[in-house]
Amino acid sequence: MGSFRNTALATCLAVVLALLLSSCDKRKYAVIETPMGNMRVLLYDETPLHRDNFVKLASEGYYDDLLFHRNIDGFMVQGGDPESKEASPGQTLGQGGPGYTIPAEIGAPHIKGALAAARLGGAANPNKESSGSQFYLVQGRPVPDAQLNSLEQQRNIKYNDAQRQLYKELGGTPGLDGDYTVFGEVVEGLDVIDKLAAVPTDGANRPKEDIRMKVYMD
Repeated sequence: MGSFRNTALATCLAVVLALLLSSCDKRKYAVIETPMGNMRVLLYDETPLHRDNFVKLASEGYYDDLLFHRNIDGFMVQGGDPESKEASPGQTLGQGGPGYTIPAEIGAPHIKGALAAARLGGAANPNKESSGSQFYLVQGRPVPDAQLNSLEQQRNIKYNDAQRQLYKELGGTPGLDGDYTVFGEVVEGLDVIDKLAAVPTDGANRPKEDIRMKVYMD
């Protein structure tokens, strides 16, 4: 009987501890709903401008019924262009937004599952400011140490052991590191990225069949 009581007490304490830890988690989470499954994403406190903007747009329903308009297998899937909501078949997308950009908060690596902000490239955007609404989710491929070593030398980046291990095991796109702001990561539903990236696309990498999203805070 004493053993049973001790076991029951330990179980109750474990449940209470789990509830307390859950209630203390003040981090922001969002859900990206797709026809191929849902992804739960953690928004980084280290990128407050991007975090707060994503929370605002998601809470307003800004992303609802927008398309994943650029899907590249082995690389990433992209969405968040407001012009995609009413886009005709074959229409080129990727230039729309809410009318503002977000200052860069570059730091986190592009490991598989990373949630990052798209942006205008080249000399027109020397400060690497992010699109106000367009984002992409990294798929990528496994990355060997030799490639990471080369990037460290070229871009003055230093990967820690944990990041290297994740790049080797999960994969990612380290070629984007230092150039784009990663502001979150998929914590549930990582396989959905693979499903989205595998759909047939046209010459502009737009899925041939519309894939709409819904984004809301969790």
